[in-house]
Amino acid sequence: MTPENFLYLAVLLFAIGLVGIMLRRNLFVVYLSIELMLSSVNLILATFARVQGDMGGGIIALLMIAVIAAEAAIFLSLIIYIYRTTKTVDSKRITKLANQEEK
Repeated sequence: MTPENFLYLAVLLFAIGLVGIMLRRNLFVVYLSIELMLSSVNLILATFARVQGDMGGGIIALLMIAVIAAEAAIFLSLIIYIYRTTKTVDSKRITKLANQEEK
């Protein structure tokens, strides 16, 4: 495959993730959309590193994967905590509850 194909795939993945963030209300789907966008950035970094012949982008992508794993643990624990306190993972419902608590 050519580098252009990888870049097209990365743009497609990023666009799908962006649409998922904008249109979905379920926190799990929003989380997966964020992960999809981060993976597309990793794909771009690895592609440019391969084209340039320099592994700097690949190393950054590898470090990003480690950060994404830590972020996944934190985000999923927050989703579990939110579900236990509100009995929902609907983002619209959670913001409505936050606005009612301030009054």
